[in-house]
Amino acid sequence: MSYSTQLIRKHEQTTTKWSGGDTTELAIYPADADYAKRNFHWRISSAVVEAEESVFTPLPAIDRIIMVIDGEMMLKHEGHHQVHLKPYEQDRFSGGWTTRSYGKVRDFNLMLADGYSGALEAITVGKDRPYEIGSEKCRNVEAFYSVQGRASIQMNEDKAVDLEEGDLLLIHREEVETSLSITLVSQSEIEAKIIRANVMFDTLPTN
Repeated sequence: MSYSTQLIRKHEQTTTKWSGGDTTELAIYPADADYAKRNFHWRISSAVVEAEESVFTPLPAIDRIIMVIDGEMMLKHEGHHQVHLKPYEQDRFSGGWTTRSYGKVRDFNLMLADGYSGALEAITVGKDRPYEIGSEKCRNVEAFYSVQGRASIQMNEDKAVDLEEGDLLLIHREEVETSLSITLVSQSEIEAKIIRANVMFDTLPTN
């Protein structure tokens, strides 16, 4: 198999306190990286912001993408831009900027070090309304986080993986020539809300 999967259940995730609320680390790469040491290549997390106003932790040399899940948030990046985010709207910015947030929300975060790029997408899937990702050839990581509902995710013709609410599935495409199709479908009559995070290698490592 030219790809590998890792299912991270909700009860396996680690939640820590910060000045404005709670942050749950969903995935980090490499697996032995430590967010506090800033030695990660990429990190996926979800935060609950309980303070009406807070200042983001400075993360120089880290690109950030943030998407609101619940509530509304105003982000002000000093000397740059500001944006008002509603559910499933997103903003991309440098972690080295001074950023203030206003509003109590639950959000989803993708952090990317040099050499990596990425994107976030909110997906709604029904039992009879699947979401399909074509079999493009590249080396990347796909992540699927269930915000609401239960979904089934199938890779090529292999056995499907069931994603419960709060779970995260990582799909590592390990070779550039890997051809992989992915299909998501709801497991019930209720639509499932999924956030897709795509992490790309800007430059391929050399041996």
